[in-house]
Amino acid sequence: MVCLERKVFTTVNFLELLEPIAGIIGVLAVTVMEPLLPYALSFAAGAMIFVVAEEVIPSSQENGNKDLASMWLMIGFTIMMI
Repeated sequence: MVCLERKVFTTVNFLELLEPIAGIIGVLAVTVMEPLLPYALSFAAGAMIFVVAEEVIPSSQENGNKDLASMWLMIGFTIMMI
């Protein structure tokens, strides 16, 4: 049991050392790709709207609560736009 705990401790500490390196790579990637960032974020937003329209909205209206689901959809969309 002690050997397993030591192995877990070593693995976690090794992975903790990789986080700053990945952060630096992320900062460099954003710096280099900054002109493409608005297009990438627009694509991500469009993908999220597609998933919501295809999956979430129909499944929320399946159980006979169409009016309530539609009302909360409109309220949530209004809050998101503010």
